[in-house]
Order: sequence, then C-alpha cells, then structure tokens
Amino acid sequence: MSNLEYHVLLALAGGPLHGYAMKQRVEAESGGSLAPPPGSLYRVIARLMASGLVAETDPKGPVPPHPGLSRRYYVLTAAGRRELAAEARRLKGAAALAEKRLRTARP
Repeated sequence: MSNLEYHVLLALAGGPLHGYAMKQRVEAESGGSLAPPPGSLYRVIARLMASGLVAETDPKGPVPPHPGLSRRYYVLTAAGRRELAAEARRLKGAAALAEKRLRTARP
C-alpha cells in the first residue's frame, strides 16, 4: 500500500468526506509531507474503490452550496477498515524493528 493510499484510508476512518476535504485532511495528518494534486488523489480514490476499500456515499445532513459540480462523498468500507488496521499493524511492527535495530547498532 502506498503512503497516499494509507493516508486516504486513514482520512476516511473519521467518516465520509468529499475529495477536497480528504485532500486537506491528508495534508494535515501527514504534517504537510503529502499534498496530492487532484489528479493523483482521484486516481488513488478510483483504485481504492475498484478494490472495494472505499465507496461513494450520500452526504450526511445538509450540504452547503458549492459553485460548480456537486461534490462526491466517499466512505471507508468494512474491507477498507480491515485493510487500514492491517497496514497500521504492519507499520507498527516495522517501526518497532527499526527502533530495536537502532538501539543495538553501533555508530
């Protein structure tokens, strides 16, 4: 799983989002290290939808007016939540291994 895919799933774990809100959350939660251009973000969303990890959904509650095309909202599926949890466990294990190696490594 790519870093961007992980952060998109992580962003959606907080609830449904439209594309621009997802981009903002990815940027914020990555500390600014990820700032995906719209084309890249929507390709990742399409890939995650094709994999069954993300689905389109109706927005919750009233939607503020938006000039231009209506916004599409996305939600994490049950399979997406499982995949996100598995990736978080993998990353945690990789970080623990790196910390262990760094403590035992000689400068």
